[in-house]
Amino acid sequence: MSIETEPEVEKPGRLAAAGVFVAFVIAAVAGSIVVYSLSGWGVPDKVKNTKNPFPSTPEAMVGAAVDYAAHCKSCHGANGDGRGERAERLSIAPADLRDAHALGLRTDGELFWIISEGHKPMPAFRGTLSEEQRWHLVDYVRLFTRQ
Repeated sequence: MSIETEPEVEKPGRLAAAGVFVAFVIAAVAGSIVVYSLSGWGVPDKVKNTKNPFPSTPEAMVGAAVDYAAHCKSCHGANGDGRGERAERLSIAPADLRDAHALGLRTDGELFWIISEGHKPMPAFRGTLSEEQRWHLVDYVRLFTRQ
């Protein structure tokens, strides 16, 4: 004579705990990526209030558009949306330059420093572009928020 036992059934509490754990892991990873991407710039206080010494003229914006196409478009996209052809291969998504709120939180001095110094995966353009070209790029990327 054999005694039959009921098959073991997963308890609802275990499934819920597993779901909470998975959600926690996903949130932790996403949060870490956001914190890393936002906190890694380390812009020195002394440059934050630096003013652009070059006037933003139509001619300057034409030159900045050429520089953007040559050095920024492949990651930040043609319209600044952060979806350039290389964006998916980067460890951190490029900034969406159309985000008026996010760009509004940065001073011109900060943007100039970011363009100049870079931060992986973004290269530094201090040795590639002149000071004037980098300042004009600051004005140019601000145009994306007006589209």
